[in-house]
Amino acid sequence: MVLFIPLPGMRSGPDAARIVMAAALALCLAPVWPAAPQGGWTAAGMLMAVLTDAAYGTGCGLAVAFLLEGFRVAGQLIGLPAGFSFASTFDPNSNADSPALLVLMQLLAGLLFFATGMHLAVVRLVAHSFTSVPWTAWPGSMGAAAQILSLGASMLSFGLRFALPVVAMLMFADLAMALMSRMQAQLQLLSLSFPVKILAALLLLAATAPLAPILFERAAQQTAAAMQAYTVHR
Repeated sequence: MVLFIPLPGMRSGPDAARIVMAAALALCLAPVWPAAPQGGWTAAGMLMAVLTDAAYGTGCGLAVAFLLEGFRVAGQLIGLPAGFSFASTFDPNSNADSPALLVLMQLLAGLLFFATGMHLAVVRLVAHSFTSVPWTAWPGSMGAAAQILSLGASMLSFGLRFALPVVAMLMFADLAMALMSRMQAQLQLLSLSFPVKILAALLLLAATAPLAPILFERAAQQTAAAMQAYTVHR
């Protein structure tokens, strides 16, 4: 879970904290640890257990990544026409310069991830996988894997739905300024276009901010359902 699931802030934390968290989660999940196979562990059996556990972590990590990347898609769709791509700031996750709106959306996704209790759902699903998936069986089925891959389309839909009002208003602002420049050629509206579009984008983002938790909660429920199906052995 700690290695494959992209929990917000986990990758940028110190290695010692990640090791302690992994050990603490393993001890907390001790009541649901599966029993050792009859005859004890063998090298092949332990390798199969590691591979199946890694397959489960990869699938769940992909599902969580799709959930969090929806806000980054929205930030990319809004930042380019609004002019935020020219402003960069420090990204606490990658330790590199990134567009300011993209970092803001990433932090908002991490905040909603913990506010909606999605981190608790991930821990519960990990505990459920110990009892529903045998050590030597691959988790889920082809349909469950396809359901997780379909979350990529949901990620694009989420980002488009969140960014569409702002992008549409910015398009209308561009059309209005283009018509004014056509009617009055002596007006120099190019110098005013950037501050007008940035101000309009900020106002629209503030107006649509209450919709972010609703959209994120719906996407989180869909993600949890896909992860739940992935933990059922068939």
